[in-house]
Amino acid sequence: MSAPSFDLAVIGGGVNGCAIARDAAGRGLSVLLCEQGDLAGGTSSATSKLIHGGLRYLEQREWRMVREALRERALLLRSLPHLVRPLELILPHDPALRPRWLVRLGLMLYDRLGGARDLPAARALRLDQDPAGAPLLSGRHGFAFHDGWTDDARLVLTLAQEAAARGARVAPRTAFLGARPGAGGWILETQARDAESGAPAGSPQTHRARVLVNAAGPWVAEVAGRIAAEPPPARVRLVQGSHLVFRRWYEGGQGYLLQAADRRVVFVLPWHAGHLLVGTTDTPLAGPPQSARVEPAEIEYLCRTLARWFRHAPPAADVVDSFVGVRPLFDDGAENPARVSRDRRLIRMGRAPEPAILHVFGGKLTTHRALAAEALDLLRPDLPGSGPAWTHREDARGAPGRGPDAVARQLRSQIPDLPDEDARALAQRHGERALEVAGEARSAADLGEDFGAGLREAELVHCVRREWVRCADDLLRRRTRCGFLLSPAARERVAARIRRELSDAPASR
Repeated sequence: MSAPSFDLAVIGGGVNGCAIARDAAGRGLSVLLCEQGDLAGGTSSATSKLIHGGLRYLEQREWRMVREALRERALLLRSLPHLVRPLELILPHDPALRPRWLVRLGLMLYDRLGGARDLPAARALRLDQDPAGAPLLSGRHGFAFHDGWTDDARLVLTLAQEAAARGARVAPRTAFLGARPGAGGWILETQARDAESGAPAGSPQTHRARVLVNAAGPWVAEVAGRIAAEPPPARVRLVQGSHLVFRRWYEGGQGYLLQAADRRVVFVLPWHAGHLLVGTTDTPLAGPPQSARVEPAEIEYLCRTLARWFRHAPPAADVVDSFVGVRPLFDDGAENPARVSRDRRLIRMGRAPEPAILHVFGGKLTTHRALAAEALDLLRPDLPGSGPAWTHREDARGAPGRGPDAVARQLRSQIPDLPDEDARALAQRHGERALEVAGEARSAADLGEDFGAGLREAELVHCVRREWVRCADDLLRRRTRCGFLLSPAARERVAARIRRELSDAPASR
């Protein structure tokens, strides 16, 4: 294998795999990224959507992880203004759980570790006087602080698009069958999968790569078992986190960070189209990742925490939607799943003349860039010709472009009858690419069929041709998040239109 097909093959199309592919392509390496399902189809689209340092990790003395995450938060806020935006969080105080001075000290440290003030500093509140306290039950004191919020699935998609723009081959719906050492690297097999059935589509394909990266998230152990090499000396611990969606029951754009009776925290966060997102849980998962389901006990736990703090907390019967993600944590032996470290662990295997493989355990949505940079630095000796680190520069993604408000204004100027909320949603999802979605349209009718919830045919076609959408679930649950707002009939019309686009325009695939 004197001339490998790729320098690097990355298994896994979640946030870590896409970040590694992007970083590697930017260093001048040839990259293959394969993902068995849709990009961000697992854990990376089922997070709490926060770009944050993790205030609660200060209590666990995870100083380095928090400091790094806050540094990454600042970078993302500046470089992706349409995807990552500030969010005010209200933290009501419960003196039975933590003394007020300790919470205040933790917030001061959180601000200090964050370095430059990209966001307003934390402040104390009198909840019996501040509007943010109006939805809450009794309690005089609280705090307000800021973190970042993002659409996690679209963040992953952006990384994949940047990797592809720099020359990486991005292959979603492509299962990794196995790999074995060959002369000068790895010989690996993949096979395309049908988006709707998951059945094999076509014959297996053979590729060659100098180095493998196992970034399969919850499937990291399964992928390691398909590689003819010594397994990593580590175990993955699967912990599921469930989220519930409710219709908004309070006024204002703030979120809440609630202290649960067991000293964990529960977030209540603004969500799409007048809804709120509530999560998350830390439940051990004994089965495979695909067995994860939102459990009745988790729903009861989250609703009980809401009832502990809010005057008009919704009951379980009011759940509009729900989802569950599986966190692939490095097993550090902690008994309490909530205490297992969220920090990453990168394990490089293979001694010359054996080819190298890197296994990725853990990691956080916020620190994907730092994880990727560390991975490529670890693999530099195995990748001759690799360029220097580059993603730490604020301008690494090119000009950050205008924020969503400016893009929405241009859309409304071009399409006067496009509702404000639809223009803003397009701008937040696509940034400046929203203008590509609009094309030459001069009226809302020019955007094609309106499926509801602000989703129109022009955006559907764009997502199929430019964002690897292959079935309705890709579009409705990840690219736009509007699936739970549509009727079954509308969802079927979306599915039929995607099938027609794929059939009529094979070049877009």
